Amino acid sequence: MAPHEHKIPVTILICDHNETERKVIKTALEQSKVSNTLRFVHNGDQMLDYLRKQGEFGGENGKAPTPGLILLDFNMPKEDWREAMTEIHDDKKLRDIPIVVFSDSQLDEDSLRSYDLGVNTFVSKPITFLGLTDAMKKVDRYWYEIVELPAKRAKEPWRNTAEAKDSWKE
Repeated sequence: MAPHEHKIPVTILICDHNETERKVIKTALEQSKVSNTLRFVHNGDQMLDYLRKQGEFGGENGKAPTPGLILLDFNMPKEDWREAMTEIHDDKKLRDIPIVVFSDSQLDEDSLRSYDLGVNTFVSKPITFLGLTDAMKKVDRYWYEIVELPAKRAKEPWRNTAEAKDSWKE
C-alpha cells in the first residue's frame, strides 16, 4: 500500500500579505490535489496570534487548529517573518512545526539567513502557475510522505507500523 493512501489531512498555515498570491497558492494546492486544510494569515503578527490562539484566533478551539506545516512569504509587512521565526523558535510549543519559506529571491544570502533562523525549507517561487502547482505537490509529498516528523506532529498513526515503513518501497 502506498503512503498517500493512509495520509490524514493536516492544517497548512499560509502566511502571505498579497491577496492575489494567496488565491494563486490556494488554487495551486487545490489543483495539485493536496488534501490538507488551508488557513491563511496576512502578516507575521497575525501568524503569531494564530499559532498562540490569541486575538481574533482566541477562544474557540476550532478557529485556529495547530498547523502541521507553515508556508511563509519571504516579504511580509508588520511583524517581519524573520522576527516571527525567532519567536516561534523560542517557543517550545511551536518550534517543531516545519516551516517552508517561499521567496521571489534567489540570492544565496537570503536562503542562508532563512536556514540560520530555523526555516526547514527555502523554495524560490516558480514563475508559472504550472511550476507553482508542481512545487506545491513536491512540498506536500516531501513533508507528509518522505520525512519522519516528531511523534507529536505526526498526525498519521500508521507511520510507526511495519507496513508503513515498508510501503515506501512499492
